Amino acid sequence: MNTSRLFSFLFSGNLVKRISIGLVLGIVVAMISPALESALGFNLADKLGVLGTIFVRALRAVAPILIFVLVVSAIANRKVGAKSNMKSIISLYILGTFLAACTAVIASFLFPVSIPLKAAENSLSPPGSISEVLTTVILNIFDNPIAALSNANFIGILAWAIALGLVLRHAADSTKNVFNDISEAISKIVHLVIGLAPFGVFGLVTATLADKGLAALADYAYLLAVLIGAMLFVAFVINPAIVYWKIRRNPYPLVWECVRVSGLTAFFTRSSAANIPVNIELAKRLNLDEETYSVSIPLGATINMGGAAVTITILTLAAVNTLGIEVSIPTAILLSVVASVCACGASGVAGGSLLLIPLACSLFGISADIAVQVIAVGFIIGVLQDSTETALNSSTDVLFTAATCIAEEAKNADVAK
Repeated sequence: MNTSRLFSFLFSGNLVKRISIGLVLGIVVAMISPALESALGFNLADKLGVLGTIFVRALRAVAPILIFVLVVSAIANRKVGAKSNMKSIISLYILGTFLAACTAVIASFLFPVSIPLKAAENSLSPPGSISEVLTTVILNIFDNPIAALSNANFIGILAWAIALGLVLRHAADSTKNVFNDISEAISKIVHLVIGLAPFGVFGLVTATLADKGLAALADYAYLLAVLIGAMLFVAFVINPAIVYWKIRRNPYPLVWECVRVSGLTAFFTRSSAANIPVNIELAKRLNLDEETYSVSIPLGATINMGGAAVTITILTLAAVNTLGIEVSIPTAILLSVVASVCACGASGVAGGSLLLIPLACSLFGISADIAVQVIAVGFIIGVLQDSTETALNSSTDVLFTAATCIAEEAKNADVAK
């Protein structure tokens, strides 16, 4: 009975608790491993580190097909023709996500972060100029779709997914349902991979600390502080400024209500998609237009990803800083644009934004092997990072929808006068 309960907890218990336990056990094993090696000649950390390797390989395998299917399904099934304020809301989604990425760039320049990476010098081919970066981006966009999937060319994958999704908007419902079903199947596989995160984190922490020492924890703590600090700045400075520009009155009561109700729930669910019912209920309580929020909130769970943009940008620039690659202002602006686009492709499951990091890393000539190590670092700090990111993403869906509806009501009231 005890064995059954233990097995149930290890594989289906609360993910946050399991990752936390994996993190602590990894630190413990890394600390005792040198003593065991001296006494028995057996490197425990090295043996258990294979769990982290398996986890990283699983992430690398699922990421390309995940991005392709989710983006195609989201675009193909988007409703058209309904009367709403969607253009205004989408504009706020895009603006908020882009400003979040810009905030992350500034935070990374003000508080540069380095992370433990195992990189060979000859594995890098950093770009020499912004024109070289743009040329690489354009060539990757027009890559063969099969080659893009097999080579993990995330820019090409995203381009083909958008193009196919737009074309399929005019397809039969049965065709769209096929992509919906495939999307659900891939999401279940992702849930399975994410479910292995505690074991992967355990192996990664064990191997990293055994190799780098406990000082590596300081890097993670500093990285986490920069990430969460940037997200809080977006939530309580950038977003309120956008809302004030829209409604021309004190935005903080609305901001706080969205953070308190939607953000708090999303912090624990760690999934924007899972938080959709909470957001719809909050929108109903705020007396928003149903035709608007019934479309904008599910759409926001897919494309309104300010927290994801912060995560992608800061972790990418942490890798860039660690590898000693120089970043110019134009390149940083391009990264903000790319991070915003990447964030729109983040899946609705926990840790979804981390799988988009290779796309941003490719701008700087960083190989997929190193980019996947950055993803692994994201999972190590993910207990707080991903929860805070999801809280920001999900609460902003309601916030921008509410701001647009309030502004429209005020406009109609002025016209009525």
